[in-house]
Amino acid sequence: MEIHTRELAFMLSGLFMAWVVLGTATAEDLAPNERLGQSIFFDKQLAIKRNQACAVCHGPREGWTGPEQKLNAAGAVYEGSIKGRFGNRKPPTSAYATYSPVLHYIEENGEKVFIGGNFWDGRATGHKLGSSAADQAQGPFLNPVEQALPDSACVVYRVCNSVRDERLFNDVWPGACDINWPRRNEVNRACSTEGGRVALSPEDRARSDQAYDAIALSIAAFEDSRVSNQFSSKFDAYLAGKVPLTPEEQRGLALFKGDKAKCANCHTLDRGPHGEPPLFTDFSYDNIGVPRNPDNPWYMQAAFNPDGKSWVDLGLGGFLAKTPTDWVADFSAFAEENYGKHKVPTLRNVDKRPYPSFIKAYMHNGYFKSLKGVVHFYNTRDVKPKCHDLFTTEAQALAQDCWPEPEITANVNAEELGNLRLTDKEEDAIVAFLKTLSDGFFDKRK
Repeated sequence: MEIHTRELAFMLSGLFMAWVVLGTATAEDLAPNERLGQSIFFDKQLAIKRNQACAVCHGPREGWTGPEQKLNAAGAVYEGSIKGRFGNRKPPTSAYATYSPVLHYIEENGEKVFIGGNFWDGRATGHKLGSSAADQAQGPFLNPVEQALPDSACVVYRVCNSVRDERLFNDVWPGACDINWPRRNEVNRACSTEGGRVALSPEDRARSDQAYDAIALSIAAFEDSRVSNQFSSKFDAYLAGKVPLTPEEQRGLALFKGDKAKCANCHTLDRGPHGEPPLFTDFSYDNIGVPRNPDNPWYMQAAFNPDGKSWVDLGLGGFLAKTPTDWVADFSAFAEENYGKHKVPTLRNVDKRPYPSFIKAYMHNGYFKSLKGVVHFYNTRDVKPKCHDLFTTEAQALAQDCWPEPEITANVNAEELGNLRLTDKEEDAIVAFLKTLSDGFFDKRK
C-alpha cells in the first residue's frame, strides 16, 4: 500500500509524542496547558478533511519548520487540507516565536521601525490575545489554503468532542465546552463544507469564540514550552562553558558579530527579555532583495491569485496597507515604506535537520536551499551581474554567477549586505557557526 508523504508525516508526528528527544522535556514534564497545546498541535482532525495538523508544516526534527524535503527543494510552500491548494510562503519556524512582542513601531533615525508580530508579514499582531504567537495559532485553522475549516466553531467542536483533547481541555479551561451544539450530523455537515457555518445562538457563539481563544493560547503555551524553546544547542553549551567552539566556528562567530559580516545587526546576540540566551533576531522587518522563487506553487493558484506570475509579495507593507481591524490607529500610511519587508527570523535551528543530506529552504519564499547560498547572497548580491531571467532558481544563479532582481526593488537594504567582501573561507566559517545553533546538542536537565 502506498503511503502519501503527508500521511507519513502524521505517523512521524504521532511517534514524536512518545519520544524523549535529547535536550527536551517529556510530556510528563509539561504543565497541563502546555500538554493541551501539544495535543492540539499534533491533532490532524482539526482540518476540513481531517488530514492536517500544525506539525505537518512545523516538524520538530526539522527545527519546527517544513519537514518534507521534496517540497523544500522546490517551491517550499506546503499543501493545505484540500488537495492541490497551496499558500504563498514557506512555513516559518514555530520555535522561539513566543518571544516576539505585540507588533508596534519605534522611532529610529527619523523612521518608524516595526517590531514584533508573527507570520512573515506580521499580520498576527498580538493585539487580539496579547500574544502574537496565540494570534498566529488561529490563522491556519480557517485559512482556505491551509486547514480550511469554514468556522472557528468547528475547531472548538472537534476539540470538545475529541477523545484525545476533550478531558484535558475541560480541565485546563473549565466550562469552555459548555456550548449548546446543534445535532452532530448538522455540525459535521457545516464543518465539512466550504462556506459552512455552525448554527449557534448569540450566547453560544460568544462561548465558542472564547473557547477558540483558549485553544490558541494553549497552542502558544506549548510553543513556549521547553519542548519547543529548548536553548540546548552547541552554542548554548558554549555559553554555559560546557564545550569549546572549533577554530572555524570561533572565526564564524567573530565575523557574525563583527563589522564585516554585520549579521548581528539584525540577528542580535543580546540576551532575551527575561535574560534568556540570544534569540538571534531583533523581531524587525527587512527587504534584503530576495528574488522570486520560480517554483512557488502560488503562481498557479488562479482561484486565489488572479495575478499569476505577475504577483509579488509585498510583505509587511501589504499587511499595513489593509489597516488591521483590531487596531485603533491607521497604519496604512506606512505601507509603502515597508513594501517587500519580511520578518527577521530567529537563526536558532536554522540548520537543524533529521539527517545531513536533508534539504531545507530559507527566506520567506524558500528561494535558497543552503546556508552557503544564503551567506553568499548576502556577500555578493550587489557585486554579481543581474540574471537575464527574473525567474532564475538559486542553482541556476550560482551556475551562471549572477543573481536575479529582487522580487520587490523598493526598500532594499543596501547598507548591511550586498557587498561584504567576505572570502570563500569566511563564508564557510559563518556557515560553520550557524550550524552550532541546532537544539538537541545537550540535555539542559542534567
